[in-house]
Amino acid sequence: MRNILLGIALFCAASLALFWIIGGFDQLAAWASSGQRNFQNQMARSLRALRSGDAGAVIALMGVCFAYGFFHAVGPGHGKFLIGGYGVATRVTMWRLSGIALLSSLAQGLSAVLLVYGGILLLGLTRSQMVDTAEDIFAPASYIAIALVGLWLVIRGLRKFWRMRHVHPDTAGHSHTGHGDTCESCGHRHGPSVEETENVRSLRDLILLVGAIAIRPCTGALFLLILTWRFDVFGAGIAGTFAMALGTASVTISIAIAATLFRTTTLQSVSGPTALRVVPALKIAAGLIVGIVAVQLLLSVI
Repeated sequence: MRNILLGIALFCAASLALFWIIGGFDQLAAWASSGQRNFQNQMARSLRALRSGDAGAVIALMGVCFAYGFFHAVGPGHGKFLIGGYGVATRVTMWRLSGIALLSSLAQGLSAVLLVYGGILLLGLTRSQMVDTAEDIFAPASYIAIALVGLWLVIRGLRKFWRMRHVHPDTAGHSHTGHGDTCESCGHRHGPSVEETENVRSLRDLILLVGAIAIRPCTGALFLLILTWRFDVFGAGIAGTFAMALGTASVTISIAIAATLFRTTTLQSVSGPTALRVVPALKIAAGLIVGIVAVQLLLSVI
């Protein structure tokens, strides 16, 4: 059974690598870009219908925004690579990573709302100035943050390899029942418990992942919010932005599920010393992929 699971995991990894080599991701990106343009035109038509008082225009707009968010997430971007890489590299449950993916998408929508309304009300920015700000400042900042997260995953993997090679016995004469448990020798705690450490790490990882993705708002959301401001239907614009975020989340959640299943399947297929080596290897491989993708995206905008 383990050999079957390992074979499935290797087949999936090899298929993705082959898809990348033959240019499949470029074709996928072109298809997604075409879909985004189509739904952007539909978005404009829905807004005109909304402004004219069409009763069904709001529902139509929400559907178009959700579809736009889906195509936006399928196309070139960093959110799915970061979520997927983290899921492969880190021991995290499917539900927790799916929650992080959802929260990241909603936070990205919120950043678009803050940029547009802050730009209009406080700074008096034009549409082109806000788009330029998103593309020239926030996009590179986001890609740099993603690259740093990738480097951080690589470092964690290397540190785990290092600890495996340099294991030192506990200090004699002062044994401890566990980190955070009360020491029987002195009656004090000498560090956080395992649960406390996991909670701190989870919170830190949550902030890093959500922050790196949310830095850059979606251009489609900016387009929607600026138009709805001009049409004086800004409430529909905000609702549409979060519908767009849910569309994006539908893809990133799928990536989160696939990544955690891949990690679980891979680890279940090995045992003993091999399993101990696979864990840091996954961290390093995932970190390298995340970092490479982030650097490529950074180079494309500078």
